[in-house]
Amino acid sequence: MVLKLVSTIPLSLAALLAGVASPAHAGMESDWSAPSGTAVRLLAGASDGTTLAGGIEIRLAPGWKTYWRYPGDSGIPPRFDWSGSENVGSVALSWPAPQRFGDGDGNFSIGYKHDVILPVRIAPKDAAQPVKLRLDLEFAVCEKICQPAHAALALDVPAAGAAPSPDTLIAAEAALPRRAALGASGAVGIDTVKLESKAVRIEARVASAEKGVDLFVEGPTDGWALPLPTLKHVKDGRAEFLMPVDGVPKGASIAGVPLRFTLIDGNRAVEVEAPLSAP
Repeated sequence: MVLKLVSTIPLSLAALLAGVASPAHAGMESDWSAPSGTAVRLLAGASDGTTLAGGIEIRLAPGWKTYWRYPGDSGIPPRFDWSGSENVGSVALSWPAPQRFGDGDGNFSIGYKHDVILPVRIAPKDAAQPVKLRLDLEFAVCEKICQPAHAALALDVPAAGAAPSPDTLIAAEAALPRRAALGASGAVGIDTVKLESKAVRIEARVASAEKGVDLFVEGPTDGWALPLPTLKHVKDGRAEFLMPVDGVPKGASIAGVPLRFTLIDGNRAVEVEAPLSAP
């Protein structure tokens, strides 16, 4: 039986976390919620008069990991419930570039094996009034065995925001995958995504050697469970991936919908949304 642990941070975990990530130097932050193996808090930053900068900071103990929005072959995607918030019209969540890792059974998952901040942009219903952020986060953390976790977070932010934004939040926003069109110029990008019989072939531009180059593909809804692409080769700044056509919902056609491609190249990443082209 797996137990969910939500408490104040144990002293041992607090000491560990103090050593693996520097605290925010500006802005505001909530108290930590500390399930086993991790600790989570909310960050708030500056307001641009229309939206408020914020973030969900997740710290992981050494050897632990958590999952991306699409967890891959196995795993549980995080679920975010902001319904208890006040004066919040919408929350737009952004995802830093993830990595793939083996689950021990020959399958691979997608997520984070290090501390991470998920940037958010909060649009108040009334920009002249304070915002009360309330987040119930359901997610999973893994060491050798994965377990569900829950974090309950609360942060009250004045109408003017919390300026300047913390350095850690600014850095997290700057490191997000760059959105690009298919074939757009740049050192890193995706040039073609072709449907060939029962596979999808993706050709990309990269700057790194084979190590550190990866690609993830998502369907238009949670009902899609596309496999992780295989890197065939990297040569002369070109990378080629092959993905079997699998995990498509019954009655759907992979040829007729836009897919989301996230290309990782070392510390750079791009996100491209495009439909497949014919062979």
